[in-house]
Amino acid sequence: MIRDDGRKAAAKVIPILEVAQRLGIGGMRRAGVERVGACPVCGGRDRFSINPARGVWNCRICDRGGDGLALAEHVLACNFQAALDFLVGKADVAPDPAEVARRKAAAKAAERQRRDYEARARARAIRDAREIWHAAKPGEGTAAEEYLAARGVRFPAWPPTLRFSASHPYMKHWPGRGVVEWFRGPCMIAGVQDAAGRVTAVHQTWVDARRPGSKLAITAPDGSLVDDKGKKWPAKLVRGSKKGGAVRLTPLGTSGVMIMGEGIETTASAIAAGIKPAAAFWAGVDLGNMAGRQVKLEGVRHSGQPDLGDTDAWLPPDGITQLVFIQDGDSDPKPTRAKLLSGIRRAAACRPGLRGWIVKAETGRDLNDMRMEQIENDRD
Repeated sequence: MIRDDGRKAAAKVIPILEVAQRLGIGGMRRAGVERVGACPVCGGRDRFSINPARGVWNCRICDRGGDGLALAEHVLACNFQAALDFLVGKADVAPDPAEVARRKAAAKAAERQRRDYEARARARAIRDAREIWHAAKPGEGTAAEEYLAARGVRFPAWPPTLRFSASHPYMKHWPGRGVVEWFRGPCMIAGVQDAAGRVTAVHQTWVDARRPGSKLAITAPDGSLVDDKGKKWPAKLVRGSKKGGAVRLTPLGTSGVMIMGEGIETTASAIAAGIKPAAAFWAGVDLGNMAGRQVKLEGVRHSGQPDLGDTDAWLPPDGITQLVFIQDGDSDPKPTRAKLLSGIRRAAACRPGLRGWIVKAETGRDLNDMRMEQIENDRD
């Protein structure tokens, strides 16, 4: 057990950029409110970020993140005690009680400031999402319907959660210019609703009206179609607060069965294929949202065990007794399955009597790929 000498509190108030500097992390560039660069451990370029305002970091390749102490543990490959010693020195003498109290007070003040910042940023993002949502028009009869139809998806009744904007701004960060409007184009706008049914985020998919079924090729302010790693700019962006929310493609119904895929196209493909017509079909937006926070286990990147202290994580509504997660076959199977298991186990723990399953698409493909192949075979 680590003695409560106030060193932990002292470490937590060290600005995370100062921690990064002391660890020798350099070459970071501004990306909105964040700093982005190469991970000092895995070397992944532009997959490592630091948010100075929130005092946190994240590496999307290592799948690690946290505060300054966690950053020291990550870079130095050490335990918590060694990271604490690195940041504030070893506890060789009994600390002055007044100094311990000062450190704790400073840590509490820093935590309040961080929480206030997060609350303001979340509220601003939700306001932006709702403005986008209310400005969009019903999606039926638009390029949004043509996009999904060309991908083998036709709904028995068009979901009111899918809207459309004929000239929607693509807003994204650009180095040296901050968040700017790259261009405008036709976009399917999906409402992400929280447990109370309120829109808290929008999932935006820019579609190519000239090529039904295709997403729009995104053009950056400098005219490039790819980033410096040769990857296409994402045609899908989320604005708002998605955590705990979902895109409700069908009403809840009374069957007690819910089928959920990560994306709109995946979930909608299950509807179009006629799988369990009485079930509720909701899209989970992304795997992290479906999984919630997982318990951290030593030496295990994805434990598959839900951290039940994560009270903001997504849960199926009351009345759902059977939950089916669709696992895409075109993503890394081990972490994908662990995340889905975490979500299933969380739901089972919080909804007594609920049973859950994971249904996997064919390797290398998602359910929409399989749906489109089925349609082509039927035509032949």
